[in-house]
Amino acid sequence: MLRSFVGKIEKGVSLLFVHRRPPLNHFNEATSVVPDDVREGYFAVLAIKGEESKRFIVGLHYLNDPAFLGLLDQAEEEFGFGQKGALAIPCQPQELQKILDGRRV
Repeated sequence: MLRSFVGKIEKGVSLLFVHRRPPLNHFNEATSVVPDDVREGYFAVLAIKGEESKRFIVGLHYLNDPAFLGLLDQAEEEFGFGQKGALAIPCQPQELQKILDGRRV
């Protein structure tokens, strides 16, 4: 199940980078536009716990990190697969920061 979730994220992220920004003359409000700070090989994550939240830009290689995958499991349980935009993860921003810094919580 988690492997399927990771596969969907990888596929969705890779599709986002095929058409990064539409030309201005063809801009449509319904078109998804990747923010400028999300480079190829990265995706946006929103760490949310209670009233505290912070947005992170995370490299695709974290989809192989056991601690990050644990957070994705929690996100699946709490929010499901239907998320759009930044991926919401139910954790303190400091917890995600420690994982991204390579320290285990």
